[in-house]
Amino acid sequence: MRALLQRVSDAAVSVDGTRIAAIDHGLLIFVCAMPEDTSDTAKALAAKVAKLRLFKDNAGKMNLNIAQTGGAALVVSQFTLAADTSRGTRPGFSYAAKPEMAETLYLEFTQALRDLNVPTQTGEFGADMAVSLTNDGPVTIWLDTATP
Repeated sequence: MRALLQRVSDAAVSVDGTRIAAIDHGLLIFVCAMPEDTSDTAKALAAKVAKLRLFKDNAGKMNLNIAQTGGAALVVSQFTLAADTSRGTRPGFSYAAKPEMAETLYLEFTQALRDLNVPTQTGEFGADMAVSLTNDGPVTIWLDTATP
């Protein structure tokens, strides 16, 4: 699975002009399932995200994880993280998991975060979403379970 994490002071998702989810400080997480991913992959990625120390302590160092700051996660499915730009100028998306599998893994990732006591909101799988955010830092981290 691939994930792009952004530390935010706020983030929201709207579909057709209606806000469907919002968080205050925490992480906006764009997540993409790949064909080789499994339920175990989704759970491992959630555990990694929950443990990452991306938030400042009293000394201003990134030493705290999301739970230690009382933050929340906003998880948005983002198949374009699997973009193949190796040929031409139009990206291909054949490296992304098929929608049925991707939705299942997206939901498992989200539930795993909740099981780790991370308050979690979600976008709407497969919808055309408008995502707004205020990136804090900015801090943006790329995770790919296929690489060490």
